[in-house]
Parts: sequence; C-alpha cells; structure tokens
Amino acid sequence: MMNAFVLRNIKLIEIVGVLMRVISFTLVSWLGPKSPFLFVWVFNTTDAVILSWCAILKQDVAYIILNCFWILVGAIGILRTLSVI
Repeated sequence: MMNAFVLRNIKLIEIVGVLMRVISFTLVSWLGPKSPFLFVWVFNTTDAVILSWCAILKQDVAYIILNCFWILVGAIGILRTLSVI
C-alpha cells in the first residue's frame, strides 16, 4: 500500500528528499563547527532512506547503491555524534 502511494507521488517525494539533502549540507557549509550535527545527520539519513526507497521502486541500481551508502554513512555519523563509537 505504501509502495503504491510512493509510486503515485514519486517525483514529489524525490524532490523532497533532494531538498532535504541540500538543506543538510547547506547547514554544515554555513554554520561549520556550530552546526547542529545530530540534527544534520538524522535529517540527511532520513533523506537517504526516502531516496533509497524511491530508487528501489524504480529499480535504479546506481541510486540504490549511492543512497544505501548514505544511510550507512548517516548511521555512523549519528553514532559518532552521540559518542557511541
């Protein structure tokens, strides 16, 4: 059911995911060390999940790999920000 919703609205959902990524990297670029890193990592990882889901539904292997990689990077970033690793 969720996949059908995503497929019906895939262009809008992808745009939202891309804008989220732009916002997260813009925050880091503008604020540097004063960036809210945990927020940025969670936000960036969320957009990677969104974009991975869209890529999986479209069967776009290159973007599946790219965005799943960003999920992994985001998970590590979140854990480092929380001083877990």
